Amino acid sequence: MGELRIEELLKGKVVEGIKFLFDQSVSPNQITFQKTKQEFEGDITLLVFPLTKVSKKSPEETANKIGEYLKQNIPEVKSFNVVKGFLNLVVADEYWIKYLTSTINHQPSTISETVMVEFSSPNTNKPLHLGHIRNNLLGSSISNILKASGKKVVRVNLVNDRGIHICKSMLAWKKWGNGETPQSSGMKGDHLVGKYYVLFDQNLKSQVPSAKSQEEIQNAPLMKEVQELLRKWEAGDSETIALWKKMNGWVHDGFEKTYKDLGVEFEKTYYESETYLLGKKTVEEGLQKNIFYKKDDGSVWIDLTKDGLDEKLLLRSDGTSVYITQDLGTAIERQKEFHFDRKIYVVGNEQEYHFKVLFLVLKKLGYEWAENLFHLSYGMVDLPSGKMKSREGTVVDADDLIAEMIQTAKAKTQELGKADELSSEEAEKLYKMIGMSALKYFILKVDPKKRMLFNPEESIDFNGNTGPFIQYTYARIRSVLRKSQITNHKSQEIQNILPKEKNVIKLIHDYPKIISESAEQYNPGHVANYVFDLAKEFNQFYQEIPILKAEKEEEKNFRLLLSEKTSAVIKSSLELLGIAVPERM
Repeated sequence: MGELRIEELLKGKVVEGIKFLFDQSVSPNQITFQKTKQEFEGDITLLVFPLTKVSKKSPEETANKIGEYLKQNIPEVKSFNVVKGFLNLVVADEYWIKYLTSTINHQPSTISETVMVEFSSPNTNKPLHLGHIRNNLLGSSISNILKASGKKVVRVNLVNDRGIHICKSMLAWKKWGNGETPQSSGMKGDHLVGKYYVLFDQNLKSQVPSAKSQEEIQNAPLMKEVQELLRKWEAGDSETIALWKKMNGWVHDGFEKTYKDLGVEFEKTYYESETYLLGKKTVEEGLQKNIFYKKDDGSVWIDLTKDGLDEKLLLRSDGTSVYITQDLGTAIERQKEFHFDRKIYVVGNEQEYHFKVLFLVLKKLGYEWAENLFHLSYGMVDLPSGKMKSREGTVVDADDLIAEMIQTAKAKTQELGKADELSSEEAEKLYKMIGMSALKYFILKVDPKKRMLFNPEESIDFNGNTGPFIQYTYARIRSVLRKSQITNHKSQEIQNILPKEKNVIKLIHDYPKIISESAEQYNPGHVANYVFDLAKEFNQFYQEIPILKAEKEEEKNFRLLLSEKTSAVIKSSLELLGIAVPERM
């Protein structure tokens, strides 16, 4: 909409009104509006308490004077009422009608800054699991939302493809694999490598069945062998490197399939094997600047006790790096490569301390951009007990969960007859769409910071706060639009709208604000719960007000336009969450 939106319009007029009524100047930033509470009449409410400092009058008198001024000077304000220090304004129907019938553009026109989002970061010794699903969905949807709010977004993945864990899978395959491959076994590559990781663990336990200490485990023959294999890898032994490349190749192929199923993409993927030495240069730099110090055994540390943290190891005595060394190096490299304005790390909340230290060390090294690093920390995902245990009996594989969701969607959809009119190919597409929507929406509607319980059954309920309910609402609207047989729902001007129509328009009007709040707080839950409210509000309108059987032609056309705009916002909102919408259901 080209004209000012109602909040901006009112802010300007309130500033004018305060000058006129009280001969005082205030800035638009001092004016605060909120949605009118449901129990009061009104569409938008001005908080008057902060303005009594300039009016030198009681909240009620201040509110009444401003209300009267707005009603006289701005046609968009139809009436007002005052409840204590709150000025509730009723916005004229003309504004909402004009808003709906103009071209609504929710996208900002300019790119304001570059934001890098780093997420996923899997290990190459096993398949992606349920925790990775939350990570990938959060990283992907936050990237979409930031892009929609006018940012240039760079999505990156740092794959942990080196170290002792992958060597365990390699050693087990060498010993007991008999040349097994994904092709010969019919297994996805990441699952095959995961199988050998588990096999290594089982054999290690049988070598030290009653191990009391870490030292006993480290001295087991298998651990000695695996450490030797890691040394060979680090020394660049050609046979070891060839096996490592082969098995990592299997895993990457497996990951690609899972990423595709989840609808997750990256602009760039980095591999730890190529970046793990980067931080060593930074350690040298820190020593020269006396920010880091060396202990007698040659290890390098930083003392953060004055900052309320502890002493942190940056380089072991044998010269090998630890995780934080590498993270320092990669952060500096990424900044050089992309010149990002902000960087977000999507990592579980068990790493909160790690990121506090990382950001602080970068600041101490003098990197000003470290102020703009953010750890998007999220809670664990639990499942109802006894549900979908994986082969190791602990973690749930992402692929198994995705397959289970699609199966559940199929059973539920068939039971309700929602795919009866579709060809078998269309029906299979629909089951996948519903299954993935159930999974994604259920996870994304929860505030990332909260630990959550994922309940597959509940997530596919077509009547609850779920992805399938919102998809069904979208399909229902598309069905109404098809039945109307009007291809371009141009509205003929109408003078008044019903409360149910106005409620839907007000929600459509909120959409840009929801996107920017979601982007500012890195929380896709705002978009998820918003689109549920919009679907629910539209359903109430649909149940109570005739669309195709409206009494007057102009009413029918207006309601069709309202339906079309609602479906566009539902589709756009769900796309931000990585969810596709079906035209028929």
